[in-house]
Amino acid sequence: MIVRYLTHPQVAIDPAVPVERWGLNETGCLRVAAIAAAAALRGTTSVISSGETKAIETALPIAAALGLEPVIREDMHENDRSATGFLPPEEFERVADRFFAAPDQSIRGWERAVDAQARVLRETRTALAGAPAGDVLLVGHGAVGTLLMCHIAGWPIDRCNDQPGGGGNVFAFERQTLKLRHAWQAMETLNDTQMAAPQ
Repeated sequence: MIVRYLTHPQVAIDPAVPVERWGLNETGCLRVAAIAAAAALRGTTSVISSGETKAIETALPIAAALGLEPVIREDMHENDRSATGFLPPEEFERVADRFFAAPDQSIRGWERAVDAQARVLRETRTALAGAPAGDVLLVGHGAVGTLLMCHIAGWPIDRCNDQPGGGGNVFAFERQTLKLRHAWQAMETLNDTQMAAPQ
């Protein structure tokens, strides 16, 4: 049984709207629609999503294609960045670099990386314990997804392991052993029945 962690793809950025309420933009919606019925997901028996709008908008079409109702777990949210709110892209990237580089520190009031990692790991374990047998799809976010992948792989927290830009990426691990099968790949690989071999 496989657990896949999928990040939401491109969003409609609106500085006037809280980041957690941003939805997908047209490109993001099209990417989700293109993989909603992917062959790789046919064994999925549970879709579990962060409570942020962009994650839910990613999870809903996929769950519908699988005949499932997504389970929403509010604490699977992205790292808490409410202390700064929206930041222009260049400034955001600089702060994100510091977030990963100093995981034991709160950067400009952001949730510490070590705390975000512990939270997403706890939520993942709880969600998997309550999910029916079969493959599981977790739908979430880039930073906490990277933190989760680092823990599963036994890697230190480092932004070199962050997902590629634009979002809409997936990594996978074994449900029973939590062994990493593969690191970040574009979500479109879910349509490829010859996905990369386990690493």
